[in-house]
Amino acid sequence: VICASTGNTSASAAAYAARAGIKAIVLIPEGKIALGKLVQALIHGAVVIQVEGNFDQALKIVREMVEKYPITLVNSINPYRLEGQKSAAFEVCDQLGSAPEYHALPVGNAGNISAYWQGYNEYYRAGRISSLPRMLGFQAAGAAPIVLGRVVEKPETIATAIRIGNPASWKKAERARDESGGRIDAVTDDEILEAYRLIASTEGIFCEPASAASLAGVIKLFKEGYFKGGETVVCTLTGNGLKDPDNVFKVVTEPLKARPTIESVEEVLNGVLEF
Repeated sequence: VICASTGNTSASAAAYAARAGIKAIVLIPEGKIALGKLVQALIHGAVVIQVEGNFDQALKIVREMVEKYPITLVNSINPYRLEGQKSAAFEVCDQLGSAPEYHALPVGNAGNISAYWQGYNEYYRAGRISSLPRMLGFQAAGAAPIVLGRVVEKPETIATAIRIGNPASWKKAERARDESGGRIDAVTDDEILEAYRLIASTEGIFCEPASAASLAGVIKLFKEGYFKGGETVVCTLTGNGLKDPDNVFKVVTEPLKARPTIESVEEVLNGVLEF
């Protein structure tokens, strides 16, 4: 199997390939992948090639490779990939007992928003739910080709998983937006980092910055008065924070320091706690 990846796909492909006893080849943009994801692909034994370019250039290469060699591409342009991802929509409905009014997701290569919309529609046609959600997708402002309506040649954002300028599932994502009556919008890196900090400090959930784009987008739309109030909104968080921890110190303070005595610790805590 082969894939181009900003990190998460490569980690999963490498793990499942290892379990199946097959070779995995991963193309990643050099210097543009979080270390926590890179090490997963490496430890699972994948052949990792750093391409001197961005994700979109790596994806173009792997698409050409599968035309020339007996290799299976496992990026989201592979329909079987979406067949697996769509089942997450089933789980949302099963947990809630119905479809939510809104479902918000980060948008990078746009496979998730496409797959969830497919899943909701299949559950609706099967009579398992009586309504469909509005799909909300959020791209990073520096990597927002769907929002801008054009390919972004040099995408830039701290949210490495969605640093993509030409999504493979672009048309499917637009279809999900249009058919559901939803929206695809952009959020800034500052908005992403604020949501990243907020969800960790209030809910105890440490997600990677790209995941926080979904919550950042919901907060942005809430401030705009987009929601009426009382609706059920589901936000998908697509990756654990330990996969991309480099941005933590942009939103937290450095650890406090004390000498190895109780008096010193008490002195430090005096400014923090009321004794």
